Parts: sequence; C-alpha cells; structure tokens
Amino acid sequence: MNDQLLPVLNEKYPLDLLKVDAMTDEMFRCTAEQGTYYARVTNYKSYEEQVDEVTYTNFLYQEGLGVSPTIASVNGEVVERIMLDREMLTVVYQAAPGIHLPRGRWQPNVFHELGRQIGRLHRLSKKFEETYPVTNINDWHENEEYAFLKYIPKEERTIREVAHDVLSTIKNLTKSYSNYGLLHGDLCLENLLVDQESNLTMIDFQDCEKHFYVFDLAAAVYSAMEYSYVGGGNIVDYGRAMTKAILQGYREENNLSPEMEDQLPLFIKLKEVFEYSLMHMYWDKERLTEDQIRIMNHFRLRIEQHHSLLTR
Repeated sequence: MNDQLLPVLNEKYPLDLLKVDAMTDEMFRCTAEQGTYYARVTNYKSYEEQVDEVTYTNFLYQEGLGVSPTIASVNGEVVERIMLDREMLTVVYQAAPGIHLPRGRWQPNVFHELGRQIGRLHRLSKKFEETYPVTNINDWHENEEYAFLKYIPKEERTIREVAHDVLSTIKNLTKSYSNYGLLHGDLCLENLLVDQESNLTMIDFQDCEKHFYVFDLAAAVYSAMEYSYVGGGNIVDYGRAMTKAILQGYREENNLSPEMEDQLPLFIKLKEVFEYSLMHMYWDKERLTEDQIRIMNHFRLRIEQHHSLLTR
C-alpha cells in the first residue's frame, strides 16, 4: 500500500512527498520536503459525509480551534478520489503539533483545558450549523454503531436490557439548540495532542455526528478512567477530580445546564455499552485472543452488575 500510495498522492496533491508510512489500516504518515502530513485513505464514510466533515473541521480551524487543517488537492478538492486496488477517498492533513500525553500526565489542569476547548468546539459548532446546512452527517442513533441489539447476542439478556434502557432514555431526552448539535463524537485521549504549552489539538473527526453535547464530555471522562489512571490513589477520586476539572473548563466557554450535567453518568454508560457492542461488531468471535476474552468479560461483569464508572 505504501508503495502504491506515494506516486498517487504526489500526482494528486501539491506536495513533494518522499515517503509514506502506514500508521493504521487507513492513516498514513507522509514525509514531504514541505514537512509532515497525514493522509486518511478510507471508504468508512461516503464522499458526501466526508466533505461535510472536512468543511466542518476547516471552519473550526479558521475560527482558531486546535484542529488539523486539510491540504486541498491540485483539483481544489478537500476530499479526493484516488484509485488503488479500488477507488478510495483521501483527505490529507497538515501534521498537528504536540504529542499523545503519557498516561500519568493526564492531570486535572490538563482536563480543565480540555473542557475549555470542548466548550469552544460546541459553541463554534452552533455557529457553523447556523451558516452551513449539514445534510450528510447523521444524528447519532442513525449510525450503525448504535444498533446495539443487532450485535449484542440475544442470550446476553441483562446487557441487552441495559442497552435498550440507555438508548431509550437518551432518545427521549428533550433536544434544544443549547444542548444538541454537531460534535467530535470520539474524544478519547488518543484523539488529543498536547504541546509543551499545554495547547490541545483535536484529531480524527471521522466519527463526528449530531448528538447531545454532553456526550463529548462523557467520552473524555470515560477514556480517562479506562486508560489514563496509573494508580497511586483511589480511582473513584481520580474520576471525580477529572470530571470536576473538565466541567469547570467547559463552563468557561459554553453553557451546560444542571439538567444535562446530571445526565453525565448516563452518557458514560452509553459510551461503555457502545464500546462493548463494537467488540461484537468487529471482532471475530471464532478467533478471539485471550486479551479480547478478558476485556469482554470485564465489560460483561461491569454492565451486568450495573456498576457505574462515575459516581457523583
């Protein structure tokens, strides 16, 4: 793929690329005379969805939010069709500054800044939707990844009941201009880069969707508790400290009603069931590794026992 991709990208983009290295199945680091770039090569979303996504992220960049700008092709396209073994869609991004913070450096001060930036993101999302009609980005529950009962096995009755209750409760919440709109959709810590001045850059908006804004906060808190806690104290206290910090930062940039703040544990549960459902959706149940079995059982125990990751 690397050898195939290099000449195609050099033909399509106004860059002098020297090397292409695969980071994942769909993300490639591109070394050019002009600097470092990243090419996303995927058909995960349609051409129209990706155009709306990139129009959104370029708007955020122009408004000063920490996101990666795209590089237009020689044809002036931000989403370009390329031919490899089949037609694929490509978006090329300028490399973002910063690093993925080591687990132990995710502290309340960083989460306070993250909350502030998420607040800015949602405030700018409202401005974007007032100016640009977003017709190709789905409401969250229309996406296949939320079809929990399609993927969670029928014999897992307790988990299916939890999944059904979480989905039904959230679908029945009252949507408004202030609490619902376009958001990142996958603000795990892996999709955040932090530079030496603690400036944050959000990457990978491929899962952006229309949702209750509090979901972006829930995804970040969930990710912190699942992946960044390294011991040295009580994990419940850690979660509370991170939650307090992210909410304080958020309120500096955007309104969050007490009613929606109270729903944060519900949205963390949605994220937890979402992750469990994805395991059934994407993992080969006939070839599960020991680690995959262990992870699935960990989720089963937690969900079946109605354990809450966030006790507030």
